[in-house]
Amino acid sequence: MSGGEELGVEALYGLHQAELRRLLLARTGDLGEAEDLLQELWVRVRQRPAGPVANGRAYLFRMAQNMMVDRLRERQRRMARDRRWADQETDFAAPGIEPVDGHDNAEQQMIAREEVATLTSAIANLPGGARRAFELHKLEGLSHAEVAARLGISKSGVEKHMAVAMKYLRRALSDWGKG
Repeated sequence: MSGGEELGVEALYGLHQAELRRLLLARTGDLGEAEDLLQELWVRVRQRPAGPVANGRAYLFRMAQNMMVDRLRERQRRMARDRRWADQETDFAAPGIEPVDGHDNAEQQMIAREEVATLTSAIANLPGGARRAFELHKLEGLSHAEVAARLGISKSGVEKHMAVAMKYLRRALSDWGKG
């Protein structure tokens, strides 16, 4: 029998399984990974369309080699993806470049707190209808139609309340920025 033309690929797998295991172990250096690849090879052999194979042994070894290359490429892609993620999360900078701290400094944090306090106060001091419409729409996420239904007013009434609220809040922020 030359390359196994008379035997089916499944039978050849059984015949060459020990050799395939040794090849995969030598290439991966990990018995568990070699066994995983061998099992995956068996599944692929079982799923392949029936048909003649000129050299079944070479076919099996080429399949095993291709699977190892695919696994290596996938591992490299995963490592590159993980490295990019880690670099982004840690603000990694290349050697010689000082990493940038993406967090706000104390002054920026204080300004942000003051701005929030100004907005909170401005919202609390909105005229009643405008405040209710603003809170339902912007804070609770209701549409204008839902706000209208909830308040028992027309959709155009909601739009007018929102216009008043936005004008009032813009003025409050503008005054805060000048102070």
